[in-house]
Amino acid sequence: MSQTVSLTKVLHVRENEKKVAQKAFLNSQEAFEKVATKLYNLLKKKEIAEASYDEFIQSMTPLERIKEQIAYIEKLNDAIIQLQREVQFARKQMEQKQQSLTAAYIEVKKFESIIEKRKQQEVERTAKLEKAFMDEISINQFLSNQNR
Repeated sequence: MSQTVSLTKVLHVRENEKKVAQKAFLNSQEAFEKVATKLYNLLKKKEIAEASYDEFIQSMTPLERIKEQIAYIEKLNDAIIQLQREVQFARKQMEQKQQSLTAAYIEVKKFESIIEKRKQQEVERTAKLEKAFMDEISINQFLSNQNR
């Protein structure tokens, strides 16, 4: 029984590690979603800017306005490239945290399985001892009744 007590303590430690890993994963997931949303919004802005640029080209828009629109689109492109790097980094972090969470989950399951097996073995051992004890009592009763 002391084996399961010590394993239970280790299980609690592993469960705490799993909770920490889960929080880290959720935080990294939120960070990824934030950066990805920024990228999405920036891509939408670029799409709108390119549509405006196409309209400017089609209509009689002053050259200065077209140059401003091109500069704005270039600025958006630079920001998009930077955000893409950030998204890739955030995705990598999230995937690493997910792997850590998966490993922690597996460790918890291992210890739960070991504890369950040990408890089952303890129940079987106790049942076997009770059966042997009952057999011994039955034999003693039989022998005492036989002597009468």
